[in-house]
Amino acid sequence: MGQLHSIRVLLADDHGAIRAGLAHIVQTQQDMQVAGVAENGLEAVKLARSHPDAHVMLLDIALPDKSGLEVLKQIRKDNPFLQVLMFSMYREDQYAMRCLKAGAAGYLSKEAEPEEIVAALRQVAGGQKYISAQLAQELARSLGEGHNENLHEGLSDREYQTLTMIASGKTVSTIAKELSLSVKTISEYRSRLLLKMKLKNSAELTHYAIKHHLVE
Repeated sequence: MGQLHSIRVLLADDHGAIRAGLAHIVQTQQDMQVAGVAENGLEAVKLARSHPDAHVMLLDIALPDKSGLEVLKQIRKDNPFLQVLMFSMYREDQYAMRCLKAGAAGYLSKEAEPEEIVAALRQVAGGQKYISAQLAQELARSLGEGHNENLHEGLSDREYQTLTMIASGKTVSTIAKELSLSVKTISEYRSRLLLKMKLKNSAELTHYAIKHHLVE
């Protein structure tokens, strides 16, 4: 990839300032260019379909209309050659494994320095996976603890998201507002995840999440 502008990057984030910042970082690299931008999940899916020659999409995990994980799974079906680098403000050990299992090429924190963002984009554009050194240590530790025995592994993406938000102290109504879903829907997610995890209430759920390092 020695030619100028050889890495074609798609950006999907609902915050204009973040999109502009990412675009600036990409455009200042001699070997990269921004091929397209999206501000929600539906646009991200369309963007991936309309740019079959793009190499990498930097995809926000928390989009207003769809979960980034849902978008990722759809993009993997539509454009399997597009490498998707998830971009998130959530702590890595909360969502990284789910993203990688769903087909992401890597997981990058929104707190990452520009140099790390550029390095990650180059790495996944070259067909490699990208995770931070800190996350690599977390994954090694969790494997050593019998990772497959954890009940939260069996939750759907939305149920898992609901779990971490409840454990962070958010109410069902607050979660519904943030995810643009009804209170009834979030209540159903809560009921299902409590049943799957054999827990009685939100207090037990929070205790479980803290014990398993799912929240701080």
